[in-house]
Amino acid sequence: MSDAPRLAEGFERIRDELRLPEAFPQTTLEEADRAAASPSPSLPDRTDLPLLTVDPPGSMDLDQALCIEERPRGFRVWYAIADVASFVQPGGAIDGEARRRGETLYLPDGRVPLHPPVLSEGAASLLPGVVRPAALWCVDLDSDGVTIGADVSRALVRSRERLDYDYVQAAVDTGTADGTLRLLPVVGGLRLALERERGGVSLPTPEQEVVAHGDGYRVEFRTPLPAETWNAQISLMTGMAAAAMMLDAEMGVLRTLPPAPPETLARVRRIASALGVDWPDGAGLGEVVASLDPKTPANAAFLKEATVLLRGAGYTAFNGEPPKNAVHAAVAAPYAHVTAPLRRLVDRYGTEVCLAVAAGVPVPEPVQEALESLPALMTGSGRRASAAERACLDLVEAFVLRDRVGQAFDAVVVDVEEGRPGGIVQITEPAVVARCDGEGLPLGEKVQVRLTRADLITREVRFSLA
Repeated sequence: MSDAPRLAEGFERIRDELRLPEAFPQTTLEEADRAAASPSPSLPDRTDLPLLTVDPPGSMDLDQALCIEERPRGFRVWYAIADVASFVQPGGAIDGEARRRGETLYLPDGRVPLHPPVLSEGAASLLPGVVRPAALWCVDLDSDGVTIGADVSRALVRSRERLDYDYVQAAVDTGTADGTLRLLPVVGGLRLALERERGGVSLPTPEQEVVAHGDGYRVEFRTPLPAETWNAQISLMTGMAAAAMMLDAEMGVLRTLPPAPPETLARVRRIASALGVDWPDGAGLGEVVASLDPKTPANAAFLKEATVLLRGAGYTAFNGEPPKNAVHAAVAAPYAHVTAPLRRLVDRYGTEVCLAVAAGVPVPEPVQEALESLPALMTGSGRRASAAERACLDLVEAFVLRDRVGQAFDAVVVDVEEGRPGGIVQITEPAVVARCDGEGLPLGEKVQVRLTRADLITREVRFSLA
């Protein structure tokens, strides 16, 4: 029997359980069709910029296009962001449905988009070879990668190429990269160094990913390529510039993360010591993880435990006095989401604030009125997205292991809880992370475990020490 129908049934059950949005209402689709057919707004023409996009293979909802120029004493980064607001009428059908959805959800068998595809994969997407309205950021950096100036304005742009991360990485590795691709690792590397200096952290933890396999799916561990990290630094840089604008204007919505409580930090430091991970006095978490190989069992366990230091992110909106706690602890600076408006609701509003501030004009009233409600909307959609991702991973894990109950596997203990028996183990083939029963699981060490449960209905996978 084909795997596809059974998995499709499981994915559909997840959609029902989480009450994920279904098809767009007809009124929303009709409004999107009209918006997509409207002529481009009259804006400054910057189609001369040799912009390119870097996204996962097959992506059609392209939020960002990039161009990096070398200057005598630094760099200039042009970052075009899809101008979703040009297609959305405040209070209209598209706006209302986007507020209900919050963000695009990605499931193995398809996505639940924030906007109708005629916009998100068509008229608003920065596809190559077509003219599109954009919020065009111009960020100047000195020779060390420090931001010395930032501006944003509306413009018409045209991306020249749609590239994926594998292509970019291969071009850099083989020495064939030129133009923006040659400078991306330079600027990205400088920004990474600055992140470590200010105490920021990017955890190099391998991520579980559901991928198509034959007529079904499997789970793999995937470590982000350096090209993805460099690209992410451009987005972070822009988000930091946006946050600075908002704070200066005393209006906006920030992505915030409070510092971890001292007792939590102390516990993670004890775990580092127990696992043999060197954490010098005065060093930040970012400095510690920068040199770790996540393939080493002890390092993998430490990185899993360290994620507790980065929990609790949220959104903070303000219109008046800026918030006292405006920093995102992982970024180690104020930060705002503005670079993915096709896929995340809050980015459209953040971009609108920055465009008004940069132009020296009042922020539009509908934007100001929406700010207060955004944190709750985004928190809800974020929880739904996390639950959908976890449920799909659990389902595929249970499916690939369904016929292997009773078999033994080599595993690494990546998480234990003080005062509670058992823990979390990670096996490599298939790429599964699940609970393991047993006393005294040795954190960061290899063990042999036996599969005791792989239930497709409850989506539970469970092991015990062999």
